[in-house]
Amino acid sequence: MFQVGEVSRRLGLNPQTLYFYERIGLMPSPQRTAAGYRLYDQPALDRLTFITQAKALGLSLDDIKDLLALQDGQQLSCREVHSRLLKKVEHIDETITKLQTLRAQLAPLLDQCQAGAAAAQPGQQCVVFETNPITASA
Repeated sequence: MFQVGEVSRRLGLNPQTLYFYERIGLMPSPQRTAAGYRLYDQPALDRLTFITQAKALGLSLDDIKDLLALQDGQQLSCREVHSRLLKKVEHIDETITKLQTLRAQLAPLLDQCQAGAAAAQPGQQCVVFETNPITASA
């Protein structure tokens, strides 16, 4: 059994995160000592590790809660799981498209900066801010 401080150190989580996960139902209420300290067993650490890894993959806490419900034996139909995963993939695709558009806008500016840096006088404003139609209309 591990107390909050040990769990926090092992998983690199803020203790407040553990309390938050308990409050929102991602983690069940842990056992407590006679003095009221929370005690976490190995399955609780495994669950927290899963939550941490799922967050690192970009899943929302609601997504994680659904997956944990499935893991806990509550049933989610394949249709429900498919729908959730499809929404996540669509969101990722939208983000990729937006990032590609941003990259396409920044690449010419980067070239202008490089060219301007070679010819710039000390203290001179970057050429991008002088000629960029994006900043001129802002």
